Amino acid sequence: MAARLAALTPRMLLIGVFAVLCTGTLGYAAEQTLTTTPAAAGTPQAAGPAVLTVPDVVGQAFVFAKGALADPGFAWRVAGPVHGYSANVVTSQTPVGGTRVVDTGAPVVTLTLAKNKGYGQQGAAADSSPYTGTAVKLASSIPAVQPAATTAAAPATTPAPAQTTAARAPKKKPAAVAKLPQHRPAAFAVAGAPKEPLDEMPLPDRARELATWLQAHPKPTNAVVRHWLYQNEWIVTGARFGWWRGAEALRTLIEVDARAESLWGIGAKSENLARAALSEVQARSK
Repeated sequence: MAARLAALTPRMLLIGVFAVLCTGTLGYAAEQTLTTTPAAAGTPQAAGPAVLTVPDVVGQAFVFAKGALADPGFAWRVAGPVHGYSANVVTSQTPVGGTRVVDTGAPVVTLTLAKNKGYGQQGAAADSSPYTGTAVKLASSIPAVQPAATTAAAPATTPAPAQTTAARAPKKKPAAVAKLPQHRPAAFAVAGAPKEPLDEMPLPDRARELATWLQAHPKPTNAVVRHWLYQNEWIVTGARFGWWRGAEALRTLIEVDARAESLWGIGAKSENLARAALSEVQARSK
């Protein structure tokens, strides 16, 4: 029992600082303390510890790299002389992308950045994630878990089920995302700002997808709010970088944030930031 409690400690620390998550780098903050929803009782547990794959964020603008890490459950910290400003670029990471690690709660990925001299060091630097990170433990260090015995063993000559191979195949992108528009003229130019990634959905599509996603997540759990904050930051920052149809995306995001406030009791500050960004984008687009 003591060992099980110890294993749960990182998760509890992460939930304990859940309110801090809502004060992200760009100020997506909540006015009220939330109660996270625990896992449903009776949920089947995996035979061994959960394993996460570290995203590859080298070459990404820091504002997007930290979201790409936070969304699947990683913490991050910045090492070296260049600090965590939004437009700075990730030059290296430890562990490297693709590394399989044990889900210890919020494994810490260390990032090294290079300055984006054109865009400048604007806003406040965020040199570590706003929630507690946990130790990195390579998945290769875990002893193999033997499968549980079944009541009737299959004959040795029985082939593996056909779905086993299919389950290992990489998931295809949804049809709506498979063909992305490659011609996306910028609304305005921002010196040093990253170009819009053409392998990501346009900002208006991201905002509409967030609206649909919100309807399916009426409870503000730790993971749910973290995802919402990440999408807010992506849309607002992309629009301020002058990306295609940013103003349209911000109008949708304002509605989404208002809906989040109605459902969760948070969202007013995010909505205000989206409104401020909309005013800025409209002024610069003239």
